[in-house]
Amino acid sequence: MKIAFIGTHGVGKTTLCFELAALLKKRDKTVEMVREVARFCPLPINRDTTIAAQSWILHTEIAEELVAEHKAEVVVCDRSVLDNYCYLLQTGRLPVLEPLVRWWSSTYGLLIKVPIVGTLQFDGLRDVDDAFQRAVDEKIEEVLAEWSVPVLRLDAGRRPDWAADSLQAILPLLGPVQQPLFESEGGDPAS
Repeated sequence: MKIAFIGTHGVGKTTLCFELAALLKKRDKTVEMVREVARFCPLPINRDTTIAAQSWILHTEIAEELVAEHKAEVVVCDRSVLDNYCYLLQTGRLPVLEPLVRWWSSTYGLLIKVPIVGTLQFDGLRDVDDAFQRAVDEKIEEVLAEWSVPVLRLDAGRRPDWAADSLQAILPLLGPVQQPLFESEGGDPAS
C-alpha cells in the first residue's frame, strides 16, 4: 500500500508523514517513508525551476517509491508525482511527461490532499511567496479535477487530527487485522 500526501509546499506534509508513520508502526505495520526529493535536487526549484529540475525530481520520486515498496507493507510519501508535476506546470505543460505522471498517479492506494493553513515559514529551501504557494495549490486542484483523480481532502479546521483522520481512511485499505493465534491463561494474547 502506497499513500502520498499532496499539496503545495509549507502546509505540513512532512510533519504529517512522520505522525502517520508512527501511528502505523504502533499498529505493527512495516512502514517506509519517501521524503520530499525536491530537497535533494541539485538543480533550481521553486519559481526558478526548469524542465531538467522537474524531470530529475519526477524520476527520483519514482525510483525512491519503487525502492520503498520493496521494503515495507506501507509506504508513506511526502509528495506524489502529481503535485511535483504541478510545479512544472507553472511554466507550461510538458506533453512528453504527462502520460508518465498520469499512469504513476494511479499507483497510489490513496492520495491525501493537505490544505493551506497558516503562513509560510522559511525552511532554508522553499519559496515563501504566498502567491506562488497558492498558485501551485490551485494548479494541483485543477489537475485533480481534470484527470478525475480520487483524493481524500483533509479539513483545514481539523489540523490537530489530520494524522488520525488519515489513519482512519487508510485502515480499511489495509485489510482485516490479524488476530493472535494463541491466548495466554488470562485471555491476553501470548507474547
